[in-house]
Amino acid sequence: MSILQGGNVLITGGTGSFGRKCAEYLLTHAPPRRLVIFSRDEQKHVNMARTQFPASKYPQIRYFVGDVRDPARLRRALRGIDYVIHAAAMKHVDVAEYNPTECIRTNIGGAENLIEACLDVGVKRLVALSTDKAAAPVNLYGATKLCSDKLFVAANSLAGQGGTKFAVVRYGNVLGSNGSVVPFFQKESGSGVLPVTSPDMTRFIITLEQGVQFVLQSFERMFGGEVFVPKIPSTTILDIAKAVAPSCRTTIIGIRPGEKLHECMVPCDEARQTLEFDDHYVIQPTLKYWVNQPPAYIEAGKSCSAGFTYSSDTNNVWLSVPQLRELIATHCPPAGDLGIPKAA
Repeated sequence: MSILQGGNVLITGGTGSFGRKCAEYLLTHAPPRRLVIFSRDEQKHVNMARTQFPASKYPQIRYFVGDVRDPARLRRALRGIDYVIHAAAMKHVDVAEYNPTECIRTNIGGAENLIEACLDVGVKRLVALSTDKAAAPVNLYGATKLCSDKLFVAANSLAGQGGTKFAVVRYGNVLGSNGSVVPFFQKESGSGVLPVTSPDMTRFIITLEQGVQFVLQSFERMFGGEVFVPKIPSTTILDIAKAVAPSCRTTIIGIRPGEKLHECMVPCDEARQTLEFDDHYVIQPTLKYWVNQPPAYIEAGKSCSAGFTYSSDTNNVWLSVPQLRELIATHCPPAGDLGIPKAA
């Protein structure tokens, strides 16, 4: 993370779960000269400034109210910025299905606006957050994130030699984040019954801290155009329910529209351009942006075999119920706690 230390950093969606944890981690481990929190939610800015990062203690933070749909506001916010972490998105599957044009304008139009603004003002590097739902998508949210990923990868061609470098990070469900299943189960546990979509449903699991660390490490690793995928464990939705509330009974309600039974982060068709490392995969761009000088990390990677997939149901690392219970106790706030945690 030395590349970010002392630099000027902007986080889009900076008042969300990831943005708050990322800001906390940066300020603790790699303090930037200036940290801009970019978000459209005024109240979240106020809460964050009052309870987590007060100006008296963190004078380098700037709270910038704005929307990624507004290209002029983005260009203004990005003036003097070296590094961008793009976490802003509409991410709820059901909300996206009911409001498709809004999802498209934020996730796709916002990505295009951000790319153009970064190129205009001379940002050095951008890492965009994606999702396992962008791999072979079956819902609109996943489809918009796939399109967004393609835009960021292709933006390296627009940047040219010496221009902004763009890369993407793709990972699975974040334990305890806004809208995830753990807070929902915590809330429902009082009724004595937890609704489970399918006992066979599997998901990749990552903590906020692990997600933040992986994103920040990607700034060091990136050459431009990669999709970085961490190696993380799988679990079943039924085991999550057992970990949250072992005394509750479960009722099977069926898979909801737009959901998959299992998630995938490296589909078979992308495995042909994927390199495997000890703790992550790198999906290389189809069109290489490093013809004359390939990245050094390529030599250390192992090409994935034909037909390889990295899927939550065939993963070789699984979380047991006791392990899940320990992670939930450590990383998830109690049910109903919607406040912003204090900085460490």
